[in-house]
Amino acid sequence: MNIMKLRPLFLIISSILLITSLLSIIFWQFKPSIDFSGGSIWEVSFSQNINTDQINEIFTKNNLDLPIITSIGDNNYSLKFKNINPSQKVALNSSLKEIDDQAIELKFETLGPILGKELLKKTIFAIVLSSLFLLLFIGSFSILGHFFGAELDSLFVTALLTTLSSSVHDTVVTFDRIRELKRKNYKIDWVQLANQAVTETLNRSINNSMTIIFMLTSLVLLGGSTTRWFAAALLIGVICGTYSSTGVAIPLVLFFKKHSKKKY
Repeated sequence: MNIMKLRPLFLIISSILLITSLLSIIFWQFKPSIDFSGGSIWEVSFSQNINTDQINEIFTKNNLDLPIITSIGDNNYSLKFKNINPSQKVALNSSLKEIDDQAIELKFETLGPILGKELLKKTIFAIVLSSLFLLLFIGSFSILGHFFGAELDSLFVTALLTTLSSSVHDTVVTFDRIRELKRKNYKIDWVQLANQAVTETLNRSINNSMTIIFMLTSLVLLGGSTTRWFAAALLIGVICGTYSSTGVAIPLVLFFKKHSKKKY
């Protein structure tokens, strides 16, 4: 199977995705959650149907910024907003009872910036050094944040590190196969060597990735709102990692071998 003849196509696809990711980050940026910016999470259960406009009215009445509202069940809502002082919290509770005197507070948490600016810079720097292709992964969340409201939070970093591990593992397996084949026949052409190594490892990589993709797709479509974007980040990462092992890593090796002055 001469997969490496598709190197120009891989280059075009990778370039388009990389440019799209960069542009989405530049123009749309990220939508950080309170994990990065700090803030409060307030989960409330109502005894009757309450719409988001009524909830927003509570915050407007108390001169507070409008919260990010997420439904977490029948008449249950999770509200995310900037940190407030105790007196503002008391005022919110009073306003809440005005629209539903049987409303119950399920949880209220005030969070500081778990991941500070310094850690965020180091994370991004490590990502860039690991692989420029992972900008596609990051850019995808910029796109999802712009169109669907996906937030960049600590779960995203967890998904990112998991994806790095998975992607590097597939690449190492393929490179190891190249090393074994080269040891058996050191005169073999590098393109032929790459094709043989990819052919022998591709079925394993695809089968392994598809089992994960099916599971993550189910979580994205059927899972709860709390884990949906975490599963989506993992899903995008697995797809990108599987592609990059064959469509990016191996063609790059052939490119450097072709332009290297050292003869093999």
